[in-house]
Amino acid sequence: MTTDSATSRREVPWEAMAGVIATVTVFAVAQGLTYPLLSFILERQGTEPSLIGLSAAMTPLGFIASSPVIPALTQRIGAGRLAILCSMLAATTLMAIALMQDVWAWMPLRFLLGFFANPLYVISETWLLAITPASRRGRIMGLYSSIVSGGFAIGPLSLGFVGTDGWPPFMVGIVAFLVCGTIVLAVIQRMPKMAHNGDAASIGGFVALAPLLLFAVFTAAAFEQTLISLFAVYGAALGSAEGRIASLITCFIAGNALLQILLGRLAEQFGAARTMLLCALGSLAGCLLLPLVFDAWLIWPMLFLWGGASFGIYTMALIQLGERFAGQALIAGNAGFALAWGIGGIAGSPATGLTMQLIGHQGLPLALGLMSGALALFLLLARRRL
Repeated sequence: MTTDSATSRREVPWEAMAGVIATVTVFAVAQGLTYPLLSFILERQGTEPSLIGLSAAMTPLGFIASSPVIPALTQRIGAGRLAILCSMLAATTLMAIALMQDVWAWMPLRFLLGFFANPLYVISETWLLAITPASRRGRIMGLYSSIVSGGFAIGPLSLGFVGTDGWPPFMVGIVAFLVCGTIVLAVIQRMPKMAHNGDAASIGGFVALAPLLLFAVFTAAAFEQTLISLFAVYGAALGSAEGRIASLITCFIAGNALLQILLGRLAEQFGAARTMLLCALGSLAGCLLLPLVFDAWLIWPMLFLWGGASFGIYTMALIQLGERFAGQALIAGNAGFALAWGIGGIAGSPATGLTMQLIGHQGLPLALGLMSGALALFLLLARRRL
C-alpha cells in the first residue's frame, strides 16, 4: 500500500458515515412501521378504504410541505440542532397518534409526522454525501440505498414480533425516532459545517441548476410506488393467485435493495450519468417484457433486475448530487429530492390507475414505460448537448 492510499484510508470518516447511515436506517424502520400499523388499526375500526388511503397520504404530504423550508431552517437553527429537534418532535407526534385512535385526529398528526421526519432524513443524507470520498461515492451510496431499503422492510416485519395492538408497536417507532436523535448527537461534532453560500440556497434555485436530477427522482418514486400499489391489480387481471403476486412484489423489492452496491460500483467505473441511463433503459425494458414473461419462469429474474434498475435511478441521482454540489446547495438539492420523491409517490399511482381504468390492465406497463422512456430520452439529449 502506498503512503498516499494509506493516508486516504485514514482520512475516510468511517465512524461518522456509519453513524449517519445508522440514523437513516433507524428512521426508515420507524417510517416503514407506521404505514402498515395505522392501516391495520383503521381496518379493524371499519374505516372505509378511501379514508385509509387519504390518511396514509398525509405523511408524504408532510414531506412535501416541509421540503421548501429545510434550507432556511438549517441556516437559522443549524443542521445538527434541527435534526435532533425533529427526531424529538417526530417521536412526540407518534406518541400523540397512539393516544388518539381516531381517523380524523390522525389526519393532521400524520401530516406533522411527515413534516418533522423529513428534515431528519434530508440532513442525514446531506451529511453522508458531504463526507463520502469521491473515489468511493458509488459503492458507499449504493450500500446506503441497500441498507435504507432494508430498514423500510424491517419496519413491517417488526409487527410480526410486537403485534399491532396497544402500545408495543408504537413504542418501536417512538424509540426509533429517539435513537435517531441520540445518534445525531453522538456524531454531530464530526459533521462538516454547511456553508451558507453557493449557487442554490433554496429549492427554487436548485431547480434551475439540476431539473433533470429532480425529474429522475420523481420518476424513481412514481415507478416504485406505482408498481407496489397496482401490481396486485395487474396480476389479478391476468388470473394470478394472491400468494404469487405477493411473492413477485417481494422479488421486485429484493432487487431494489440488493443490486444498489453493484450499480454503485458501475457508477465508479463508468460514471453516474451513464449508469443512470442504463437504469432508465433497464426500467423501460422491464415494462416491455412484463406482458411477455408474466406467466413464465423468466418473470422472477426479470422482476429482480427491474427492481434494481428502477431504484438505481434514485441512487445515481444521489451520487450526481454529491459530485456536483456542496454546502447549502447540497442541502437545497436533498430537500428538492425529498419534494420530488413525495410528488412522484403521490402522483404516480392515481395517474397509472386512471390509465388502467381507461385501457385495461396493460396500462400499468404502458404508464411506467412512458415515464422511464421519457427519462431515458432526456438523459440522451443531455449527453448530446455536452
